[in-house]
Amino acid sequence: MRSDAIKRGIDKCAHRALLKALGVTEEDFDKPFIGIANAYSTIVPGHANLDKIVQAVKEGIYSAGGVPFEFGVIGVCDGIAMGHEGMCYSLPTRELIADSIEAMVEAHRFDGLVVVGACDKIIPGMLMAVLRLNIPSIVVCGGPMLAERVGEKPATIKTAFESAGLYKAGKIDEKTYKLYEDFSAPYFGSCQGLYTANSMQILTEVLGLCLPYCSTSPAVSSRKLRIAKESGRKVVELVKNDVKPLDFVTEGSFENAIVVDMLMGGSTNTVLHLPAIAREGGVKLSLDIFDEISRRTPHIVSIDPASEYTIADFDESGGVPMLLKKAKDILNDEMTVSGLSIYEIAERAFVRGRDIIRSLEEPIRSEGGIAILKGNLAEKGAVVKTSAVEEDMLKFEGYAKVYDSEQEALKSILNNEVEEGDVVVIRYMGPKARGMPEMLLPTATIAGMGLRRVALITDGRFSGATRGPCIGHVSPEAFVGGNIALVEDGDVISIDIPNRKLELKVDKDELKERRERWKPKEIKHKGFLARYSKLVSQADEGCILLS
Repeated sequence: MRSDAIKRGIDKCAHRALLKALGVTEEDFDKPFIGIANAYSTIVPGHANLDKIVQAVKEGIYSAGGVPFEFGVIGVCDGIAMGHEGMCYSLPTRELIADSIEAMVEAHRFDGLVVVGACDKIIPGMLMAVLRLNIPSIVVCGGPMLAERVGEKPATIKTAFESAGLYKAGKIDEKTYKLYEDFSAPYFGSCQGLYTANSMQILTEVLGLCLPYCSTSPAVSSRKLRIAKESGRKVVELVKNDVKPLDFVTEGSFENAIVVDMLMGGSTNTVLHLPAIAREGGVKLSLDIFDEISRRTPHIVSIDPASEYTIADFDESGGVPMLLKKAKDILNDEMTVSGLSIYEIAERAFVRGRDIIRSLEEPIRSEGGIAILKGNLAEKGAVVKTSAVEEDMLKFEGYAKVYDSEQEALKSILNNEVEEGDVVVIRYMGPKARGMPEMLLPTATIAGMGLRRVALITDGRFSGATRGPCIGHVSPEAFVGGNIALVEDGDVISIDIPNRKLELKVDKDELKERRERWKPKEIKHKGFLARYSKLVSQADEGCILLS
């Protein structure tokens, strides 16, 4: 066992003494040592109950004859970090998470690993570490938050973010505004819709790295605890049988993940995270692969922000196994950590209530829920969540209103300076410029104010809660001289999602003159962000760190 390096031999007296200081017994030295990477904290609602889930994991490990050792993992709550300088740190923490788990596992020579987390960047960072380390491992997803109703509709965190625009437009009164504040996040768990946290948890299940139903069982359910306990038992079994993640996570597994992403219309952030995770397993995913799969994959389930259904409704419909069953004909039959193949899991699927998952033959749309756009405004690509765009906005031309910060744009929107027919451009938000923060406050305010025919384009990112014609990940970013840096107020921008085009309607000679006048914007970084800015790739490559 790997852990023999810290517990066997005459030269390991001090090692054993330190382990005994933790309560390890003589008998325990013959058992597998299992590391548990726990993202528990009291600042992230999606993580605030992970202490209870990890306790169940430990019980499973003990019952199967292993010895658990728990260590902490950082996590940023995107909702709390949204709209200020703190959001610049959000995406970069993905690399910190992966690196810190690698360091803890390698330093302490664990035989197996359980990672327990939820929320955007935390799950992706954990998956990167799992494939990088390639020791027997299993993921336990913290699971989604449940929703309560305000009036006739479920209130989700999307509702809370849009409330400022609704209130500003006079569509809700102060009492309703306060109700949204009090009831849009009423429980522990990752926010209720198909935002990045739940998108990535679902794709973890599709990749085969967690047990069936782990991704969609609600965070506060007893079922979550039962799955966690079984996961603890399973990791000891994996160690005893020497089953490693890369024994079953293949290129076909990643193709399955992209297919499911398109079937559901997941968060655009998956286009950043899946390539970074795949790279750790020796698989290369390009933007073109996402678009190729999107064009041949129908969109068959619609979840908030594209509808009023939540992840709890999807779970009631049979969750990932039922989705796999209905889409079996377009999926690869890969193995999973459960010991069952994708097809075997699909055959065991069941619906226990309403069914919101359509068939491949009767889709919501004939193409997938995410599209990759290219053109002179995004020569290396940009990403849009088509599942959350209304039909009459799939093709749109408007006049640019340009902002060099999210705060400038938000102030302008709230001051009614953005009108129907505008295209809001927020730039210098890319990975090298600002760590690629999310632009949920501007998009949510636009939606809340009822501005239907307004698009938003950025070299930053969007929250999975974003809806409407919002195009992000523009590459190259403004900071390195991408054409988004050359856009001026009043320019006509053409968006054609069906034909995958994003064009700035300015002739080449004018663009050439603007480029000659353009000077790189000076942005001073410090600490971690300074190092990140120097090493990070562009969004079309997954914002990986280049060595």
